[in-house]
Amino acid sequence: MELLVATAIGILTAGGIYLVLRLRTFPVILGVSLLTYAVNVFLFASGRLTIGASPILIDGVETYTDPLPQALVLTAIVISFGMTAVVVMIALGAYLGSNDDHVDDPDDAALAAEDAK
Repeated sequence: MELLVATAIGILTAGGIYLVLRLRTFPVILGVSLLTYAVNVFLFASGRLTIGASPILIDGVETYTDPLPQALVLTAIVISFGMTAVVVMIALGAYLGSNDDHVDDPDDAALAAEDAK
């Protein structure tokens, strides 16, 4: 089970980094979301991966999972959803303002060539 979760975290991280390095806003937003999911799965896995175990301590229960990572992941999901909505709105405003969705700023030579036209 640990190998499967570690592989999923690795794939999410690799896909997120690949998309963050793109030059368009939408793939960058998707990449940041994938990196967020990778961190969430990592946090969730840090609370011990057990199937059918109770997240709280009850008298007579031998195996349990740590509830703190579960609470952290739940909070991180809510925060990442809100921040993704904010970034999408900022990217949409930038696109509508400039009719271009490139992430990087053009260099001075490209600006000078464009102004000369």
